[in-house]
Amino acid sequence: MKAILSDVHGNLEALEAVLADVARYPVQEVYCLGDVIGYGPDPCACLDLVAKCKLTLLGNHDQAAMFDPVGFNEVAEAAIYWTRGQLDLPIPNRAARDRRWELLASFPRRHKEGNHLFVHGSARNPINEYVFPEDVYNQRKMESLFALVDRLCFQGHTHLPGIFTEALEFLAPEDVGEAYRFGPGKAIVNVGSVGQPRDGDWRSCYLLLDGDEARFRRVEYDVETTVQKIYAVPDLANFLGDRLRQGR
Repeated sequence: MKAILSDVHGNLEALEAVLADVARYPVQEVYCLGDVIGYGPDPCACLDLVAKCKLTLLGNHDQAAMFDPVGFNEVAEAAIYWTRGQLDLPIPNRAARDRRWELLASFPRRHKEGNHLFVHGSARNPINEYVFPEDVYNQRKMESLFALVDRLCFQGHTHLPGIFTEALEFLAPEDVGEAYRFGPGKAIVNVGSVGQPRDGDWRSCYLLLDGDEARFRRVEYDVETTVQKIYAVPDLANFLGDRLRQGR
């Protein structure tokens, strides 16, 4: 059994709660699909935790922390520069600082195991392309994405969990009773967000993959502690805390 999570975004309380939930199951491997940092108040601690994952991919916010951010709004850009400053601090020591930067630099853009593909954004653009639920009405886009998938593709980036099928339908977790058994056809699976859900549910979301069965897990965490940490940082907009309470 695998646990597949994504979009932690520096939210330590959410990540700790999710990893505690993962520990309740016979999970052999934990995969993180990127955006460990950005937006949230604890980038260093979150990087230290995902260092224990078998796989962590590069997300667009992770990439932006290493290079100049391009295409980000003002709030996101300010958060990236603040995050970069936190990563540059020699806390608890210079070796820890260097280890985090080396870890970021080691994250691959994509990972493939047999007929399973793992990306942050999409099979076509593994870091930056969004695949939204409404894209099921864009037949050309979805067909081009499915053409790059052997059977299953797992991704994050939109923070909206659910399953895209070759029949060009999007199944949200509540549509499938939080669990879905894959058939012989192809599917693209968004595993949701640990640290900044945007589907109207404030709880962290991640995926358990057991053979051909996927189970979405929603996990409560101490959201108010994270909100207050964000409020305490002038470079992080209060909006980034407010949205956590609403799952937006």
